[in-house]
Amino acid sequence: MTILSRKKVFTVTLLAASALALTACASLAPYGPQTGSRGQGYAEQQIENNRFRVTYNGVGAAGPVADRALFRAAQLTTDRGYDWFEITQRWIDGRPDSAGGVRPSVSIGASSGRYGGYSTSGVGVGLGVNLSGPQPTSTTLEIVMGRGATPDRPGVYQARSVMESVGPRL
Repeated sequence: MTILSRKKVFTVTLLAASALALTACASLAPYGPQTGSRGQGYAEQQIENNRFRVTYNGVGAAGPVADRALFRAAQLTTDRGYDWFEITQRWIDGRPDSAGGVRPSVSIGASSGRYGGYSTSGVGVGLGVNLSGPQPTSTTLEIVMGRGATPDRPGVYQARSVMESVGPRL
């Protein structure tokens, strides 16, 4: 292995270790109510008697934060004496869910040149690495609660069933 190759391996190893160390600095707090205006946790706002907006703020991957918002919606539904809830709107990080999340991208570049009697060419591939660690994320659900038979529509959940299936992951 050449000295240049060893330097590359060392640099990549150092970057990976740095990213891992930064990841350990921030993590998703235990499930619970939001503490402070920028803290992690759930908050809700009543819109009508059976309509609420439930938000969960966290750090890291969007999936666990969305699970916590869903769990809070189910909890709130049973606390209010309802059997099921329907998600009528959903926002992830303040954007409607249909807008999608962060998408990976790949960059490829090529060049060639001529200098005197020599010609050169090169190809490069870019890869983005997030070294800033876990980022704040939030999921907001607007829900309508109901009693009795659960409607057969997408976005309708039986509250107790959600609590039983999502609860152990929290």
